[in-house]
Amino acid sequence: MISISSNLNIMIKAAEKASKSLIRDFGEVEKLQVKKKGPRDFVTKTDINVEKIIIDQLSKTKKNYSFLTEESGSIINKDNENIWIIDPIDGTTNFLHGIPHFAICIALESRSEIVSGLIFDPIKDEMFFAEKNKGAYLNNSRLKVSNKNSIEDCLFSSNHEGVKFSNLNMRYSGCAALDLAYVASGRLDGFFHNNINLWDVAAGKIIVEEAGGVVNDINKFKKNNINIRASSLSINDEMIKNLKNF
Repeated sequence: MISISSNLNIMIKAAEKASKSLIRDFGEVEKLQVKKKGPRDFVTKTDINVEKIIIDQLSKTKKNYSFLTEESGSIINKDNENIWIIDPIDGTTNFLHGIPHFAICIALESRSEIVSGLIFDPIKDEMFFAEKNKGAYLNNSRLKVSNKNSIEDCLFSSNHEGVKFSNLNMRYSGCAALDLAYVASGRLDGFFHNNINLWDVAAGKIIVEEAGGVVNDINKFKKNNINIRASSLSINDEMIKNLKNF
């Protein structure tokens, strides 16, 4: 039986509740795609609605914690040392086009350190989560990063610019959070991205680290302009060498 904190427990419950409306709306987006109607406004409403559900759920138990969210920005409450970091839909463009590859992300930052995070893929029903010094999990299974030693055998992910730049074996999935979750689970060997937002990577950072991986220090960047590098320890140096001009 996995032992989790009360904070992570309410994060999981909030993500599960919000996912119900997200799955319903995803079905509607697929219909809108078929009808050739523009679903962009609809998706914006979904983002706002999912974020509201998560904020409401988290606030019920932790009334004083502050928030940093994609849609609402910074919400400062009485306790500004504990901050929920939320991305209601990471992979919005995938969602918009009826592609089932997106995730809900929630992290908790305490005294400037990410102490817990979850990435929930509601379509595949995969809940990736981690807490500091407690390991990383996918549903009920412990996660471990890849142990490949040869970079030629590895698979990496990035955004459009990273894919264009790199001569590594690359993928571009359109969902940074799931890319990080996949690094943690060994499905991918590394992930790198420039100029990304904190809410896209906060949960993924701790999940990768607790699965035995390495993530660079993202605290030295502005919250909306982060350059992130994440991989298993065995190929981290080699990956960084390949990215020296990126």
